[in-house]
Amino acid sequence: MRRDTRAHTTTTGRTRAVVAGLGFALLACSSTAQAGPPSPGPLPTPAGAATEASLGEKATLSDLVNIAYRSNPMIRAARAEWQGTVEKFRVDTAWADPELMAEGMYAADTLGDTAKPMDWTVGLSQPIPLWGRQGSAGRLSTAEAKIAKLKLDAAIRDVVLQIRQSAAELGYLAAAVEIVRGQQSLLGKLTAAGAAAYTADRASLYDVTKARAQSGQLDYDALLLEESARTEKARLNALLDRTPDAPIGQIAAETAHPLAYDIPEIDALAEANAEDVRIARAAVERSEAMLDLTGYETLPGFKLGVTYGRKSDVNQLGIQATVMLPLRPGKNAGRIGAARADSDRMRAMYGAAVNDARTAIRELAFRLRNAERLAMLYRDDLVPQAGRAVEMAQTRLAQGLGGLGDAAEAQSAWYQFRLALARAEADRAVLLARLEALAGQSLTARDARAGGPGAAK
Repeated sequence: MRRDTRAHTTTTGRTRAVVAGLGFALLACSSTAQAGPPSPGPLPTPAGAATEASLGEKATLSDLVNIAYRSNPMIRAARAEWQGTVEKFRVDTAWADPELMAEGMYAADTLGDTAKPMDWTVGLSQPIPLWGRQGSAGRLSTAEAKIAKLKLDAAIRDVVLQIRQSAAELGYLAAAVEIVRGQQSLLGKLTAAGAAAYTADRASLYDVTKARAQSGQLDYDALLLEESARTEKARLNALLDRTPDAPIGQIAAETAHPLAYDIPEIDALAEANAEDVRIARAAVERSEAMLDLTGYETLPGFKLGVTYGRKSDVNQLGIQATVMLPLRPGKNAGRIGAARADSDRMRAMYGAAVNDARTAIRELAFRLRNAERLAMLYRDDLVPQAGRAVEMAQTRLAQGLGGLGDAAEAQSAWYQFRLALARAEADRAVLLARLEALAGQSLTARDARAGGPGAAK
């Protein structure tokens, strides 16, 4: 009897060891060790409050971009979205969670009389994915993380572009204010001379009134420019996540240089570097990974499990194997067809993104060349001619040979031409910034390290 008890104890211990071993084997098989997409690293160390404090006196584009990279809400949101997709990789590539089941059987006629069940079973089951399915899921998750990273790059590109546009607009407004102030000084002298000429019957009342009306228009222009500058600074402060009225000093202007690349080279750069095109290309990769993963959904699925329990006063060990049979061909064909159609759609959208980029490049290049031509026309021809006309009109007016109206018209033309020159130079800077945002690099100097089609050989 004692030997039977020892034998039963030995058998029970061996059975429990087998169950435990199978359970640990299932859990170990369900763990994955795939390498996911790179996780977003820490932000660059802030330059400190000194950089932001110096913005009230003077600023450079690099200072503004560095502050925006750390602080801009859209960049921070895109960075968090990227972090979320990277974390999602571990979820998508992991096996399904195992299931633990416990069951106790009581006799119906003695229910409640004893806490010990007559029969009981404990089971552990684990769905087993097909070989290669988790790899396909990992490729899909990696493609989604790549798209999120490109969206972060696009957010940074858009913020940098907006900063450059705001800097160019603020540069124009500052130049326009200086022009208005100079014009006010000249017009004040002209108005005083006109009053003296009117007293001496050398100027009509209409001419004097017209000169004074120009002075009122200049006052209005100065007020409008100052309010526009405050609005533009508020827009720039929003990009930097600062209060709208935070001070911003004079921003160093970008040096104007001609394009160093032709249109076909810029097309190639945009196709390789433009975030919108790269996102469309990554969407094609994601659709292909989804098509591959969908193929596994049309194949059988497996589940393995072990059970241990006591039935009819006998300890029992069970092994379960479950197969999911995808016996609906229409359903399977629909899954594959939908995934293939989505892949075709992504390829078409990639082609559309490339075409849109090429069209935008030609439009921006035309407008950029036109702005350069206008700036050259005003700078080299119209502004100097108008300046000489102002000097001549003032000399004739002082000599009593010319009329006040002629001098006022000459000064007005000179004023308008100088404003047009400042506007053309600002437009050129904005258009160049947009074109470089499409190309993904500077277009005014060839860089051998850039690796683009225009790189020096």
